[in-house]
Amino acid sequence: MLFQAQTALPVDVEQAFAYHERPGCLGRLIPPWEAVTVERSDGSLTVGSRVVLKTRVFGVPVRWVAEHTAYDPPHLFADTQVSGPFAAWDHEHRFASLDQVANGSDTSKSLLTDRIEYRLPGGVLGRSLGAGKARRTIEAMFAYRHRVTRDDLELASNYSLQPQTIAVSGSSGLVGTTLCQLLTLLGHRVLRLVRSPSERAEELAVWSDSRDANRLAEADAVIHLAGKSIASGRWTDRVKAEIRDSRVDHTTRLCQILSQLDRKPKVLISASATGIYGSRGDEMLSESASPGDDFLADVAEEWEAACDPAREAGIRVVHPRFGVVLSPRGGALAKMLLPAKCFGGALGSGRQWWSWIGLDDVVGGIYHALATESLRGPVNFVSPQPLTNRDFATTLGRVLGRPAILPAPAFVLRMALGEMADALLLASSRASSQRLIESGYRFRFSDLESCLRYLLGAERLESTG
Repeated sequence: MLFQAQTALPVDVEQAFAYHERPGCLGRLIPPWEAVTVERSDGSLTVGSRVVLKTRVFGVPVRWVAEHTAYDPPHLFADTQVSGPFAAWDHEHRFASLDQVANGSDTSKSLLTDRIEYRLPGGVLGRSLGAGKARRTIEAMFAYRHRVTRDDLELASNYSLQPQTIAVSGSSGLVGTTLCQLLTLLGHRVLRLVRSPSERAEELAVWSDSRDANRLAEADAVIHLAGKSIASGRWTDRVKAEIRDSRVDHTTRLCQILSQLDRKPKVLISASATGIYGSRGDEMLSESASPGDDFLADVAEEWEAACDPAREAGIRVVHPRFGVVLSPRGGALAKMLLPAKCFGGALGSGRQWWSWIGLDDVVGGIYHALATESLRGPVNFVSPQPLTNRDFATTLGRVLGRPAILPAPAFVLRMALGEMADALLLASSRASSQRLIESGYRFRFSDLESCLRYLLGAERLESTG
């Protein structure tokens, strides 16, 4: 069987090939709905190098071992399955130059072609039973891979940010993992800020080791994402203290360190959240709106104020106020998938506003903030089209092919989650993305349905072969 797909890219073949050759590319290209992890890789595309993936086929754990069989930069690399779920799998990645259209309406500079020849196990019976599912899986996988590759390279071409050293805290979290992959793929060096001392040269325990703290002078920029999850369990007094301390105290200490460096970073991007506004009904919330008066609003206000030492030292500080970040790998969407597949509907009245944003727009927005020197202070990181919770549930159900008909009453949510139910599920936050748009950011996904179709594998890229 043959599958071939092509996508025009906004960069030349050298840049397109370099993207695929840098560490982290394979992880970036694994669709978020797939239960696939990279178990082992030598980080090379050269002939003889191997990658070992862990996946599941009909719920059964399977290891997929692939070996690279051709390497001709910047035009070609290829791999073949040594062992895994297919009877045979040979995959060529080709990169060809394109001439830019003279009138400037087409910015394509290269063409990516993925060509796969594969056979299913089980002979005639395997083909008759599994051909359709295998084809749909491949079409969904490459719809995602080609879209994310094109969008990432378009981001790079829009900003032309020179290679930098960027320190990132919270690098193992939902946002941090994807952000570090993106930064590396676009040619930047990443230093990971961690809590405990590490023998790895690229990991800095800045809160506990003065030598590592001094190494922050290597950073051109710092992105601070670390903080205890606000949705990991009921909010006891102890948990609430941990949520606050992990944000306010650690941010204060980090900013004190940055303010004392001889060579300071040019920019600090320190996370915040739209929870700073509290629950505000139908009110449209710009960054100038007053803070709310609940626990999350108080924490977010203190969290942003904790960056004052960096501001006073002349460092440009940006506070991305994250809305509901969407990815099936974690956060709200991951928790909603099972109920939605079981016909789950609105939470409480369903009239509360949810200001959502796709994970790729979170990391894209952070990259925009790195490159946009005029941007500082709070910036709402939300899509241009917030939805009520009822409309959100209806859209998710439509993408999954399940009608959203079973609501979750507010009293049930409060019994299960306590105070957290009101703050995270029943609060109404209708935040505006106008400042992010006016500063020049172009969203990858502005409407929820297209975002969910991309994240959940509902798109297809049909073969041209």
